[in-house]
Amino acid sequence: MRRLYALNVEARALGLFAGQKATDAAALVPELATHEADPAADAAALEALCDWCVRFSPAVAVDGRDGLLLDITGVSHLWDGEQAMADDLLARLAGNDIPARIAVADTAGAAWAFARFTAAAGQALVIPPGAQAGPLSPLPVTALRLEEAAAAQLARLGLTRIERLIGLPRAQLTRRFGPQVVLRLDQALGHAREALVFRRPPSPWHDRLAFAEPISLLDDLVRVAGDLAERLCARLRTEGRGARRFELTCHRADGKAFPVQVGLSVAGRDARILTRLFAPRLEMIDPGFGIEVVTLSAEEVEAMSAAQGELDSRRAAMAEEGVAALVDRLANRLGEDAVWRAEVVQSHVPERAERAAPAISPCATAGWDPDRPRPIRLLAHPEAITVMAKLPDDPPLLFTWRGRPRRVRLAEGPERIAEEWWRRPVGDIGPGFVRDYYRVEDEAGGRYWIFRAGLYDDARNPPRWWLHGVFA
Repeated sequence: MRRLYALNVEARALGLFAGQKATDAAALVPELATHEADPAADAAALEALCDWCVRFSPAVAVDGRDGLLLDITGVSHLWDGEQAMADDLLARLAGNDIPARIAVADTAGAAWAFARFTAAAGQALVIPPGAQAGPLSPLPVTALRLEEAAAAQLARLGLTRIERLIGLPRAQLTRRFGPQVVLRLDQALGHAREALVFRRPPSPWHDRLAFAEPISLLDDLVRVAGDLAERLCARLRTEGRGARRFELTCHRADGKAFPVQVGLSVAGRDARILTRLFAPRLEMIDPGFGIEVVTLSAEEVEAMSAAQGELDSRRAAMAEEGVAALVDRLANRLGEDAVWRAEVVQSHVPERAERAAPAISPCATAGWDPDRPRPIRLLAHPEAITVMAKLPDDPPLLFTWRGRPRRVRLAEGPERIAEEWWRRPVGDIGPGFVRDYYRVEDEAGGRYWIFRAGLYDDARNPPRWWLHGVFA
């Protein structure tokens, strides 16, 4: 059966409603114009609008199929108040031919109810803090976002208004109608918390700049990035914090947003470094008819202690251009996957004791055991060598690797490493591999990590020697 999916203001004024049979609607309004519904395209458009609203708040959630919820805690001062912020949002939506109703309240439930049952089309309604109970009272119980069955049962008993629910005992309401009615009522009044699923993780470390006239020059974008970075980094310094990742978003006049991310190998809050990292990426942004809003947010924020500055400015500049700064430039220019470092893995088997990790990701707290040094370069696959050694456990006296003989001058070991039994196939009760590792130094000063695989008393698997790594 074909039914109406959505209607514009004019159709609703004629008495039509969503869910109505298409034949009944055509009988009431013969000149009714209809088009096939496309819920997937509607959802995609709403998600795009959700991303567009990041210019107003870093925490935006999609609400059903026709609404958005913005958490504007701590950001409304950027518009000189909630009313000015709501009016600006409404005007921008209207400028893009998107009709909307906006309500601002202490809770998501109250804002939802006022936007759908109180605010008129094209109106931005702001409820003062702590004053949502009074305006909520005359609204119908459907403004509490109840299920249809619960709302219908309340209506049959004459409980059609929220004010009639507020005075009833909570225990009786729960026994008669279930916990949802009481929960929705308490969420709207602010007596119970409500979890919202934001499209992106909300960050309290957020700042924005809006312009009277759109900007398009690269130099202007770089200057704005520096100003925003300075403002946000000042807040981070005040709170004794730093961040590992920053996202700068340029909002174009046509509603498209262009996010740019940079990462730091160690938590930082230096605006100059951030501006230098953002600058080459801003070249790839197409300003179109101009950028009207730029936002900056910090993620992966962590505590950061103050560092003692250098008395010599030249030494300070050299410190700034150290390894961390070099890694940041390379990772942000070439991509995080192109620059990596070795990360410790909890395993005593050499092949499993490390893995490649992005250079700008947090380092693992645990390191290698200093009493068991490992080579700087571990070969991808151990290479076979021929060895002259005393039996049974003495280190080699002479070994040949890649066709070149090397006489051993100093040696340490052995260090026995066996296979991890929990990784072996089920039912395998054999001894597994056993390796005896030695750290040796030849007469030329080269230091190597070699091992003997197998035991001399095992006739089935005679021992063989391998070179696994190079210390220097």
